Amino acid sequence: QVQLEQSGGGSVQPGGSLTLSCTASVDTSRVGREAWFRQVPGKEREGVAVRNPDDRTRYSDSVTGRFTISKDAAKNTLYLQMNNLKPLHTGMYCCASSRLLCFSLPLSSDAFDDWGQGTQVTVSS
Repeated sequence: QVQLEQSGGGSVQPGGSLTLSCTASVDTSRVGREAWFRQVPGKEREGVAVRNPDDRTRYSDSVTGRFTISKDAAKNTLYLQMNNLKPLHTGMYCCASSRLLCFSLPLSSDAFDDWGQGTQVTVSS
């Protein structure tokens, strides 16, 4: 089982930036696709960004052009750079990874096996 340890998050004003990190307990060359999800109370978990081992990426409409998913393989760490944040981006962000080496780019939670503990992002003035 892969353990994912998250850091980052916090509160920021609209237009601000934050970076989330997610460090895996294993060599991530053994991990398939990786993603970030946002959870808001009363709503379904939403996939916001996903990358596959080929470094291809996909973003939800609400974050395209604002968020960037990236990975530092030497550190086994996944990042989510969030720029020009809006109040609608508020939520609990979780990283996720799949054990299956697969090159599709789903934004659905059932495509992922292991999850980080979550970190809160609040965007408000």
